[in-house]
Amino acid sequence: MKRTASFLFLILLILALFVLNLLLGTVHIPMREVLSILFSQAATSGTGESGVYANIIWSSRVPQALTALMAGAGLAVSGLQMQTVFRNPLAGPSVLGISNGASLGVAMVVLMSGSLGGVALSRLGYLGDVAMSLAAIVGALAVMALIMWVAQRVQSGVTLLIIGVMIGYLANAIIGVLKFFSNEEDIKAYVVWGLGSFARVSGDQMVLFVVLMAVLLPLSMLLVKTMNLLLLGDAYAKNLGLNIQRARSLVILSSGVLVAIVTAYCGPIMFIGLAVPHLARALFRTSDHRTLMPATLLCGAALALLCNLIARMPGFEGALPVNSVTALVGAPVIAAVLFRKHDK
Repeated sequence: MKRTASFLFLILLILALFVLNLLLGTVHIPMREVLSILFSQAATSGTGESGVYANIIWSSRVPQALTALMAGAGLAVSGLQMQTVFRNPLAGPSVLGISNGASLGVAMVVLMSGSLGGVALSRLGYLGDVAMSLAAIVGALAVMALIMWVAQRVQSGVTLLIIGVMIGYLANAIIGVLKFFSNEEDIKAYVVWGLGSFARVSGDQMVLFVVLMAVLLPLSMLLVKTMNLLLLGDAYAKNLGLNIQRARSLVILSSGVLVAIVTAYCGPIMFIGLAVPHLARALFRTSDHRTLMPATLLCGAALALLCNLIARMPGFEGALPVNSVTALVGAPVIAAVLFRKHDK
């Protein structure tokens, strides 16, 4: 009964934060106007004040809120999968270098475009954004393929973890060399991408992103039983008939694809994947993934919506970097949860 109430609270919190994301911003839109626009399907091409409001809601705030919701859920689930497969509370979505691979893909396209092509990718508008997204996906999937190949040949999870960290360092080293030989405009475009943002996704890109995440998140739930067995330890799981290498590869694949898609569309969003699983465990007081997986998904969606709301609160010109907000909001919350748990 208590868990049901907690799930209901999280769902209501997500709905409330979603509505607040539509209401609040640099332009104040009355609640009555928001409801009218949402339920009357007002066109973005309307004239007058209502037309401006409708354009802001449908072209900016709804895509941002949906992107934050799906990205937060995906990163949180990915972080829980990494912490389970490695049995390490400090493991996160970027632990195997998959985020670094996405960053390397974007760096090779962005930082080399001005030097080799003579035209900075940041000047190409929508075409440049699509090229950056594709580069991130290719880079992330390339690193994930390498990790999967290593996972089939390495028995120890700790060894695989160390190899993943080394891949991340190697990617960062290559990015550093590319920065050294790139012009200032390209470096600025790459740095801005690296700050992370839920505002980049709009139109058809937003629809594709939401559809992809709506397919991948339920598929990740199919690994609940496997993850529960992995928690028992390799020896006990083998006795129960679990193929350890195959199970570990499936969980890493699921986590890696989620990270690759989110990073491609939003940039490298930090902290959510590391912190949210701890928050879900503290709220629900369980290690059973049948409860923990949906709880982590909902907590991740709620935290991402909260961070997106703070990033563009009234009074800020434009929007703050999402990575700064995720750390500022999440770190004190998680520290408080862990201290409270320790005191008990």
